[in-house]
Amino acid sequence: MPVKYLFPAIFLILFQFSAKASFIFDANSAAAYKAIFDLRLNDARRYIAEEKSKNPQNGIAILLENYVDYFHLLTSDSKADYDKFKARRSDRIDALEDNDENSPYYLFAQAEIYLQWGLLKAKFGDYTSSTMDLRKAQGLLKKNNEKFRDFLPNQKSLALIEVVFGAIPSNLKGIADLIGVRGNIAKGVRQLEAFKSQISGTKYSFYDDEAIFLLCFMDIDLLHNRGNYAKLNSYLKEMNDKSMLKTYLQGYVAFKTGHNDIAITYFESISESNQYTPMPTVQYLLGNAKLCRMDSDAHVYLTNYLKAYRGTNYIKDTYLKLAYHYLFKGDMLGYANYLKLVRSKGYATDEKDKQALKEANDAKPDADLLRARFYFDGGYYNKALAELKDKHQNELKLLRDHIELYYRLGRIYDRMNSFNEAITNYQKAINLGRNEAFYYAANSALFSGMLYEQKKDNAKAAAYYNMTLKMKDHEYQNSIDTQAKEGLSRIKQ
Repeated sequence: MPVKYLFPAIFLILFQFSAKASFIFDANSAAAYKAIFDLRLNDARRYIAEEKSKNPQNGIAILLENYVDYFHLLTSDSKADYDKFKARRSDRIDALEDNDENSPYYLFAQAEIYLQWGLLKAKFGDYTSSTMDLRKAQGLLKKNNEKFRDFLPNQKSLALIEVVFGAIPSNLKGIADLIGVRGNIAKGVRQLEAFKSQISGTKYSFYDDEAIFLLCFMDIDLLHNRGNYAKLNSYLKEMNDKSMLKTYLQGYVAFKTGHNDIAITYFESISESNQYTPMPTVQYLLGNAKLCRMDSDAHVYLTNYLKAYRGTNYIKDTYLKLAYHYLFKGDMLGYANYLKLVRSKGYATDEKDKQALKEANDAKPDADLLRARFYFDGGYYNKALAELKDKHQNELKLLRDHIELYYRLGRIYDRMNSFNEAITNYQKAINLGRNEAFYYAANSALFSGMLYEQKKDNAKAAAYYNMTLKMKDHEYQNSIDTQAKEGLSRIKQ
C-alpha cells in the first residue's frame, strides 16, 4: 500500500475502534434521565438527540428513548400511541444486541426494555405478550446478575419483577404457576427498599428518583398501606423540587392515604407549563379529592379530565362521580343525565369502570351512606361517622344498604383505631353479605384479617383471610383475593 494511503487507512481503523458501540452514562444521558423523572419529556428528547448526534453508538441513548416512550404512555394512556410505538421495542433490542457485550449495561438495557414493555402491554390488555416480555426481562437480569454481582441496578429491576409477578390476579394464578411465573409483593418491596439504601452515595445514586417512584406506587396500589404516609413523604422530599413527578406523587400519596386537603394543595400546584408533559389524570384525581371534601367545583375538574383524556380508563367512573356530584346538590335531573352517560360512554374493562356501570344500573344509593363513603375516602373520619352513627338498619329498604351500613361503620372505626367497634361492624357486614355479589362482606373479612395481623394474632388473621377467599363471585374479586393471599403469605414468613 502506498504510504500516502497508509495514514488515512490507519485513521479509519482507529476511528471505527473509537466509535465501537458502548454504554456511556455521560452528561447528556444524565440530563435526559433527570428530565424524564421530572416529566420534562421534550427536554429529555432533546438531550437524547444531542447524545445520538455526538455518540451514535451509545446504547444508553437507546434505553433512554424507551424510558421516554414508557412515561409518555403512562401519562397519556393513549391506546393509539401504544399501537404506534410498540414496534419500537424490537428495533431497540436489535440495536442493543450489536453493542458492547462486556458492559454490565448490555443485558441490563435489553432487560429494561422488555420490562417496560411488559408493564405497558399489561396496562393496555396484552396480557400474554406482557408475561413473555417480563419473563424475558427476568431471565436477562438473572444472567446479568451472575456476571456482574456488583452492578446494583440489577436489583432494582429484579425487585420490580418480583412485585409484578406477585400481583398477578388470583384468577390467573393457575396459568402463572403452570408457566413458572411466581413472585411476592412484600418481598419485592423489601428488595427495592434495600436497593434504595445500597445506592446512596454510590455512582448509581441517580436511580433514587426511580426507586421512590416505584416504591410509592407499590406501597399504595399493591400493599394498600394507608398508614405509610410519613414514610413515603420522607422519600419524596429527596426528589427535585422542580419535578412535576414529585408533586404528582406527593398529591397521589396524600390522596390515597386520607390526607385529602394536602392532596388538593399539591394537585392544584401542578404546573400546566409546556415544559412538562400533559397529565389529564391530575384533573381526575383533583375532581375526586374535591368531591370527597364536598367542594362545589368538583365537577369542573372531572369535566376537564373527560375533555383532555385520550385513553380508555376511568371514563365511566368519572361520569358516575359527576352524577354523584349533582346528587349531593339535590339536582336529580343532572344526576339522571350523567347516569345515562355512564351507561353509554367509556369502556367496562378496568375494575373501577365495571363498578361504575354496575352502580349506574343499580338502585339509587342512600345519600347518607354515599356521603360517608366520600368523606371516608378523603380521611374525614369524624364527618363520615356523623353521617352514619344515628342511622338505623330499619331506615334502609335494600339489603345492599344494610350490608354497606355496617361495612362503612367498620371502615370508619378501623381508621379511628377503635378495634372492637370495627370488628363488630365488619362481622355484621360479613353475616349479612357473605353470599351476596357486593364486595362489602369480602372486604370486611379482608380488613378484619389485617386488624388481627396488626395485633400479631396470626391464627385469627389467617381465618379471616381464608374466609375472604371462600367468598366468590363478588365485586373486585381479583384485587380482594390478591390482598388476602398476600396477607396469608406475610403471616407465614
